[in-house]
Amino acid sequence: MSLTLKPRLLFLISEDWYFWSHRLDLARAARDAGYEILVATRVKDHGKRIEDEGFKLLRICLRRRNLNPLQELFAIAEIVKLYNQVRPDIVHHVALKPILYGSLAARIAGVPVVVNAFAGLGYAFSADSRRAAILRFCLKRALAAAVSLKHSRVVVQNAHDAEQLIQFGIVQSAQVTLIRGAGVDISKFRPSSETAGEPVVILPSRMLWSKGVDEFISSIKLLKEDGVQARYVLAGMIDKENPEHISETQLQGWQKEGLVEWWGHREDMPRVLGSADIVVLPTYYGEGLPKVLLEAAACERPLVATDVPGCREVVQDGVNGLLVPPRDACRLAQAIRRLLQDEGLRQAMGRRGREIVLREFSSERIASETIALYRELLMGIPVSA
Repeated sequence: MSLTLKPRLLFLISEDWYFWSHRLDLARAARDAGYEILVATRVKDHGKRIEDEGFKLLRICLRRRNLNPLQELFAIAEIVKLYNQVRPDIVHHVALKPILYGSLAARIAGVPVVVNAFAGLGYAFSADSRRAAILRFCLKRALAAAVSLKHSRVVVQNAHDAEQLIQFGIVQSAQVTLIRGAGVDISKFRPSSETAGEPVVILPSRMLWSKGVDEFISSIKLLKEDGVQARYVLAGMIDKENPEHISETQLQGWQKEGLVEWWGHREDMPRVLGSADIVVLPTYYGEGLPKVLLEAAACERPLVATDVPGCREVVQDGVNGLLVPPRDACRLAQAIRRLLQDEGLRQAMGRRGREIVLREFSSERIASETIALYRELLMGIPVSA
């Protein structure tokens, strides 16, 4: 029995920035609820911040994109060794590779409780390329084996993902828990007045083709041809670990053409979203539940997003934003134009958006649901020494 009697909760996440942006609120809430928090991740920019929170940081070499089989075997062995050393009571794996490798390691190391959290189904299940189809075929059996552990649960962010995983034979319905996203800090993301001058339309996202960036650029061209005046902005990092990333050369080229401003990676997202009049996410990526849409809604910004799983869980068409078909630049331009031309509609949708977030998507609510799941799974299991 642990001297502190605190259950040891370990988060396994590929990137430190993703833990900081999407799981920090949950980790803080779990700590406050009496858990000892450990974070196993590849450290790039956020290691000191994680340690300053009082969490134990465990540096690993796991990479999201790696084609070297020997390095992948090393990554699995590293996680097995880590689990044997720190003896967590519960591990929370976030996203595809941590689910696969972490669950195998948990089986070998005898970790009592496993939570496998899908942050959307991602590239493998959303792309229509031959490469994605092959990857999808391979993943089905591997995932089915990975998530079949006793005292484990699969967490999804929208009902469509649950249906897909069940349909593919990866999970049984009793194994799945729906927890809608990572939540949003409603004290940090707050309403503000629209800024003076030309209206600003922002697409805040990692710079991936599958986030609808190309469609956004095409819609801007249509709007400019029609004389619609606005500033158009891309705000987000280049994610070179993702095969669909957009090059810096391409982004700078669009900027030089005068089509769009590219602001790059930003950590001051409340300020970024507060500077927008409209927030756009024309994604066809395999989203879970896009956190940036929740953050924008919490800032009382109207939304334009594609009618795909994840987005439609946040955007109620005609209520707090507009939904458009995926890969349809013309309809995207029409939706942006409609909001640019109607300030009253923008403001009304923004107010309704924050009301929805307050009611359904606060970080406190999401953390409470997740910690309740931890307690359910740990019930009757002794805390490790």
